Amino acid sequence: MLLITENNRQYYEGAQGFRSDGTTVQFTTTFDTDLKFYAYKPDVEEYALNNFKIYTSSNGIPGTWSEYTDAYSVSGNTINFSGTGSTTDSSSSPPGSSSAVFTLSQNSIVPEVGMKLEAVGTNVVWTDGSAGNVNFAILNAVTDNLDGTYNVAWDQSIYGTLLYGGGGNLTTFTFKQPVVSTNGYLVVQLKKLDGGNYGIDTDQKAFGNVVEDNYGSYAYTTLNDVINNFLVAYVGAGKLIPSVKRTDVMFHAKRAMQEFSYDTLKSINSQELTIPHNLSIVLPQDYVNYVNLYWVDNQGVQHPILPTNNLTSNPYTIPLQDNKGVPTQDNFDNDITGTSIVEDRWQNNYLEGNYPNNGLADNPERGWEYYYGWPEFGYGQLFGLEPEYGNINGYFNINEREGKMSFSANLVDKIIVFEYISDGLSTNLETRVPKLAEEAMYAYISHAIIASRINQPEYVVQRLKREASAKLRNAKIRLSNLKINQIVQVMRGKSKWLKH
Repeated sequence: MLLITENNRQYYEGAQGFRSDGTTVQFTTTFDTDLKFYAYKPDVEEYALNNFKIYTSSNGIPGTWSEYTDAYSVSGNTINFSGTGSTTDSSSSPPGSSSAVFTLSQNSIVPEVGMKLEAVGTNVVWTDGSAGNVNFAILNAVTDNLDGTYNVAWDQSIYGTLLYGGGGNLTTFTFKQPVVSTNGYLVVQLKKLDGGNYGIDTDQKAFGNVVEDNYGSYAYTTLNDVINNFLVAYVGAGKLIPSVKRTDVMFHAKRAMQEFSYDTLKSINSQELTIPHNLSIVLPQDYVNYVNLYWVDNQGVQHPILPTNNLTSNPYTIPLQDNKGVPTQDNFDNDITGTSIVEDRWQNNYLEGNYPNNGLADNPERGWEYYYGWPEFGYGQLFGLEPEYGNINGYFNINEREGKMSFSANLVDKIIVFEYISDGLSTNLETRVPKLAEEAMYAYISHAIIASRINQPEYVVQRLKREASAKLRNAKIRLSNLKINQIVQVMRGKSKWLKH
């Protein structure tokens, strides 16, 4: 069984086309990405949450595609351009009526003016209009009765009248969009950074990053698939784990994802940010720990920013004190807090007037180090310097009190790249797991389940523990992405003579 279900057009372009045969009202996409549907009208706020757009054309020629904004519904990856409803009511006695009342089926689209109405059931009889014996009608009026039923009507002179129901017989009504009633072309376009190749104007383009998020996805499997595969392969009669609840497997799978994310999986996220004048940025929502920070010069070269270590800190609590140094309280017996003097001095230490008279105070490339330095040399740039302070690129520290990251004043207005670790669970069970670490996930879950049960042979627990450790080590080696040519290139520098 093939694992790749997308063709090249679906993968690279994020588009899948269909040809209407005049009768088909349902089209099922085969993207690896599931369709997300919230609304079909662009003037509805939820429409922007859809991860796709639909385009139609009468001939399929470039430049003739327009965004489709009439009614449709989506179930799974199937797009449905029809609606259904049923009634046990009866129309008037022959020759019938030019209207019908019915209740919609669940998840059905709502009937609209211009849709084609058909009826099937016992005692269903159409009379001819000027259109002839067509046995359908095009709706020209739709009324929501606000009681769960809809009243639809058509032009009797064109489509004739309809006799339905009678004796409590069920009549089913189907209404279709005109687009699927004619021979034409239809394209489902996942949202793409360049908007895709369809749409007459820019407003119709499918802008987003759904397609790009799918690039390289074959190297991963989802956490949900890991859970399902584990239940199939490791749980059952005659296996090490005779039975286990899915919720237990889910818990241990999530714990494995978190533990692996810290030092094994490719779970480093990054953001490009600009340092504002308050010298602070808010930590990302899925932040666990930082990896690296760089500021980027005009050539795009990264310069590492180092942690402040013992240079400064962000106090976690800042109680106001009386003249005896005792913290003061408000009417609710809580400590009164103020603003941090330490943080204020650190943020403002390169403003003119805070420096010794060395003529360098207003140089934006010179930061806090000249506050402590000589006119010729900055602190951390002297012979015999402390290596942890040998840095001209600036400093940062984590402000745990405010959930922010603070920077030294010489980084104001700089573009930075912030790399940080997440725990891999910030979205949902569709979280991606590298296939190179999949076997290690299974071993971790197996050991966790057996180790948490009573009356398990200790030799079995220890065997599973060693197996999990070995497979985790293999996963680290595989995911370390070491390449022999890169190692050779680095080692060549080891043979160079030191220059003085």
